[in-house]
Amino acid sequence: MILSFIDNILATMGKYSINKLPSDILISIAQNASKLRKELGLSQLALAEKSGVSYGSIKRFEQSGKISLESLLKLAESLNRLDEFENLFKLLNIERIEKLFNS
Repeated sequence: MILSFIDNILATMGKYSINKLPSDILISIAQNASKLRKELGLSQLALAEKSGVSYGSIKRFEQSGKISLESLLKLAESLNRLDEFENLFKLLNIERIEKLFNS
């Protein structure tokens, strides 16, 4: 009971916060993946077969945003979006960026 109350408060705060909460980003990623899957003409079952991620995991992901990182990467690969993860935590080369602006 208390946990659901706290979840409701956090969800409400996320709607009105300047900075998105991790849970907001998870839901957004799940919605984007679902839209892309449909755009590519794939059912959840077809994506499960293509990616090796279980149908249940895909269904849960699209509804709640909850999924393991490994499964998310498999889905990204199957949806031709794996390259978007490669730079996620990459350090920026500040000198290179400064050269671009100073030339």
